[in-house]
Amino acid sequence: MVSRVSAWFWNERLWFPEGLGWADLEDKDGRVYAKASDLWVALPIALTFLVIRQIFERFVATPLALLMGVKEKVRLRVSHNPSLESFYCNTTKNPTQSSIESLCKQTGCSERQVQRWFRRRRNQDRPSLLKKFREASWRFTFYLLAFIAGLAALIDKPWLYDFKVMWDGFPVLTLLPSQYWYYMIELGFYGSLVFSVASDVKRKDFKEQMVHHVATILLISFSWCVNYIRAGTLIMLVHDSSDYLLESAKMFNYAGWRNACNYIFIFFAAVFIYTRLYIFPFYIIYTTYVYPLTMYPPFFGYYFLNCLMMILQCLHIFWAILILRIAIRFLSANVDDERSDKEETDESGDELEEKEEVKNGLVQNGYTIHNNNHRKTE
Repeated sequence: MVSRVSAWFWNERLWFPEGLGWADLEDKDGRVYAKASDLWVALPIALTFLVIRQIFERFVATPLALLMGVKEKVRLRVSHNPSLESFYCNTTKNPTQSSIESLCKQTGCSERQVQRWFRRRRNQDRPSLLKKFREASWRFTFYLLAFIAGLAALIDKPWLYDFKVMWDGFPVLTLLPSQYWYYMIELGFYGSLVFSVASDVKRKDFKEQMVHHVATILLISFSWCVNYIRAGTLIMLVHDSSDYLLESAKMFNYAGWRNACNYIFIFFAAVFIYTRLYIFPFYIIYTTYVYPLTMYPPFFGYYFLNCLMMILQCLHIFWAILILRIAIRFLSANVDDERSDKEETDESGDELEEKEEVKNGLVQNGYTIHNNNHRKTE
């Protein structure tokens, strides 16, 4: 059964144009080609990235956060309440009005006390600024180094300047050492992001991020197996060209450097829109979707590659909308990562009302009001 599925999966007619196959990618005459078995190297690289990340966050990112002035907000801890904790963990973190009334009866607390308890409990689960800063600094470091390495690997390659050259001689394209390591390191990094998803900061676009990571891993792996390496290196370079700018803007945002954050974010938005909504669809996707048909009849690998590309493009459009919304809001206010949960404070709702009552009861028109209606004790 397994052998039959494997034979079907690796069928040459699925992945190559008519007249070409796996035999064309066998090493010979000193020429080396990409092989599916090479992808196993990405697994230990992903695990190594997890270890390096822990060291980096502890000994580099944390001191950097202190140097840049990242300040943690004081979070009030909730009192131990088994009934509320059980409801929070097993039912929902955001109880409805009817649920709050029911919990009031169970615990003997007032409605305001229950609402305050859930507000503070949600804040306890939110990641700290330091955690966000360390994660952003780690990704900034990788994306910046990956972009520089990718640019160095492609700067002298003709397909960087003329995308159609990526198909010259396909699929018999010799593997270069720089391409090998560029691929394995990128694949290992995205693998490490999948492994660390349980501990990373969860944002509102968590599902879209997971789709992006899985689509990227599939695209990198598939393009490696069938020797779409030239296209793959261009795709990775385009993505790395803006990602490090976003992470650096987050770092300055968490540190409270608003002006630096704003300027970097606007530059990031321009680079993102240019590379993801112009270069990627109108040059790279055009070269992988339209141009190959002038040389070969369509085959399954052609459709599979472009399907993954279109998934990434849909995500680019989704994120571009978020970026534009933030950029528009930035013109009149501070820049915040719209994907992050906003921390709830006790300066809202019932406590504001209480403060207003105190203010109105004790101070009017700038003068202190004394209560002379003292009750006599018997």
